[in-house]
Amino acid sequence: MTSSVRRTGFLSQIRIIGGGLAGRAARQFGRTQSPIVPRDNVASRAMVLVIAIMTFLSCLTLGAVTLVRDTATTWQTQISREATIQIKPGDDFDMEEALAKAQRVASTYAGVRSATIVDLAATVRLLEPWLGSGLDLETLPVPRLVIVTIDPTSPPDFESMREELKQTVPQAILDDHRTWVDRLVAMANTTVTIGVAVLALTLSATALTVIFATRGAMAGNLHVIEVLHFVGAQAPFIAREFRRHFLVSGLRGAIGGGIAAVIVFVAFSWWSSRNLGTPEGDQASALFGNFSIGASGYAGVAIIVVLIAILAAVTSHFTVITYLRRIEA
Repeated sequence: MTSSVRRTGFLSQIRIIGGGLAGRAARQFGRTQSPIVPRDNVASRAMVLVIAIMTFLSCLTLGAVTLVRDTATTWQTQISREATIQIKPGDDFDMEEALAKAQRVASTYAGVRSATIVDLAATVRLLEPWLGSGLDLETLPVPRLVIVTIDPTSPPDFESMREELKQTVPQAILDDHRTWVDRLVAMANTTVTIGVAVLALTLSATALTVIFATRGAMAGNLHVIEVLHFVGAQAPFIAREFRRHFLVSGLRGAIGGGIAAVIVFVAFSWWSSRNLGTPEGDQASALFGNFSIGASGYAGVAIIVVLIAILAAVTSHFTVITYLRRIEA
């Protein structure tokens, strides 16, 4: 009984002394010695490069999703404000009278702000990019249009308008663009979903990269970690060293990748603004705007940079804690 008590007291003293020595060694270690995790070696530089690439791809994915979402919203807003009445030409058919009738019918409906006939000059300008200049619409069976501007908050009854137009002007076809809007929304939602999935895969790959890098760093410094652990250094102290190292490394790589992505976005925006007067620029602008992701896109890039740095630190922390628990077990 007495020997058991003495042994227990002796072990307690050893642990207290070891803990005090470990604390003093840890403080001295942090002040004068090299850190547990080497700050600048081949593996560390490779990990920073991989994180930079992953951040760059993540930011590009986020920018593409933002661009598609904003463009789809603009398209949907513009399309929902207008409807089109198309009148096909025919033999012995007074086109101007039919246009006037269609305009009067559309103007009588609540929710219609205006109904405007597209005149011959405007129709020629619309067809010039495809058929060239100097067109004679009198010799071509070109449909004429009436643009109906509607109130998006209170749209008119398109079914009733369609039936009345069919009776008044049989050659008239009302297109409220609802089919195109539904397809556009479906396409935008699909694109956003794919982008979010790619972003999640990229972040997962970044976490796996940090896990392997942490295990590699621990394997290279295993004797130091075990000595510190067994003389009384607490697991949070060792994990804190790794967490600090990978936070700094992750932040370096993430900032590099984020800056590269911002340069790409700025370059595309500058290119689109320089080519607005060309046919290619006009088509690209009609499809994607001016290739500018806006303030929300750049804020998203900053969030991605911070998120990847935190992800690197948290992943390394839990990897070290899990390993030290295995040692204790």
